[in-house]
Amino acid sequence: LYSIGNQLIEPIRRHRGLNAAEAREEALKLLRLVHIPDPERRMKSYPHEMSGGQRQRVMIAMALANDPDILIADEPTTALDVTIQAQILMLLAELQRKLGMAIVFITHKLKEAAAFGDRISVLKLGRKVGEIPPERFRALGEQEIVSEIVELMFGKQKDDPEAVERPVRTARAEAAPLLQVADLTVAPTDNAPGLSSISFDIRPGEILGIAGIDGNGQKQLAEALAGQRTSAGGSIRLEGAAIETLSVGERRRRGLRYLTDDRLGEGTVGTFPVSINFFLKQVGAAPFWRNGVEQRAEIDKRAAQLVREYDVRTPSLKTPVARLSGGNIQKVLLARELAEGAKVVIFNKPTYGLDLANTLASRQRIRDTAARGLAVLLISTDLEELLGLCDRIAVIAEGALVGTVENVDDARTKVGRLMIGLAA
Repeated sequence: LYSIGNQLIEPIRRHRGLNAAEAREEALKLLRLVHIPDPERRMKSYPHEMSGGQRQRVMIAMALANDPDILIADEPTTALDVTIQAQILMLLAELQRKLGMAIVFITHKLKEAAAFGDRISVLKLGRKVGEIPPERFRALGEQEIVSEIVELMFGKQKDDPEAVERPVRTARAEAAPLLQVADLTVAPTDNAPGLSSISFDIRPGEILGIAGIDGNGQKQLAEALAGQRTSAGGSIRLEGAAIETLSVGERRRRGLRYLTDDRLGEGTVGTFPVSINFFLKQVGAAPFWRNGVEQRAEIDKRAAQLVREYDVRTPSLKTPVARLSGGNIQKVLLARELAEGAKVVIFNKPTYGLDLANTLASRQRIRDTAARGLAVLLISTDLEELLGLCDRIAVIAEGALVGTVENVDDARTKVGRLMIGLAA
């Protein structure tokens, strides 16, 4: 564990050829430059002893240690409160004026981009899709700039390869919801955000999408619904019956199924054969186990059926599942969760990391699942995927649902605005 002083001094000595005393003096100058109070004392501090805002200032000082011509600030205000965010932006602007350097400011917060930038470029799926040049930027007000960025980010682009068709499907609006969630709350932990009063329902044949920037509580929501994470309040009802106090296994037996985004680490046991992985959530249950004894013939018979039905490409049923491709591991998960008794299915980033063929196949499985009259919750960071599959799309930010949009013609822009903190 390195102190703040050590983390500053080492790159200065390595890259600028200064001795220890000279490098220490330069480090102190940098801490003063970024307005760290009592820099002599803070040189001896460790990162965990400082506030989030102070740590960010130290990171900026480290980035300035070798007199850069260009500073790349990648989401510099993330995870900071509103007051500290403003202070960091003011600091960056001050440093730009004092040092005369260029700053590449990367952010998903449009108001920050409008307030801080001199010109703006918009990236989408690794491609530059447009920009607002300096002369136009200076002529527009903040809201006009934000509106133009939203259009570039989420509007239909000419010859856009990601353009999607809206789903043609009629959810059973007259039917009672299969899943009802009311004021679901989960306490935050050191490494995971909490959930705050989450409420929604899903009817038979409906796909409800959950959109949002990754890390805003999506996984915590899925795990709380499945019973893998304890809720601090609220209710979860499956076919009208409360299930929030039930175990993972009991929720599954009643028809609530969850496909994790961690296929190999959480969804399967990599060293176990394909056949056993189909039935991991039924260990001990008939007909695959009797009196605690594995019934190999029953397991292999049913596993062979699932391999054919879900087109799992495997050398044999005995092959360790970790040796399969990501797409085929996903097929094993789909077969396990959808085969029998499913009523509500939670998909968490189901196409993440898959090739095109397996992505399209997985999306068709999701459509087919809804067509069978099941309720589907689709969590994805791929907006195009949500627009192509869902009836409604809810947006999650910092553990709360900030809005729900019907998937009609203007859904892309409305969802996009909610994702970046604007009103739909």
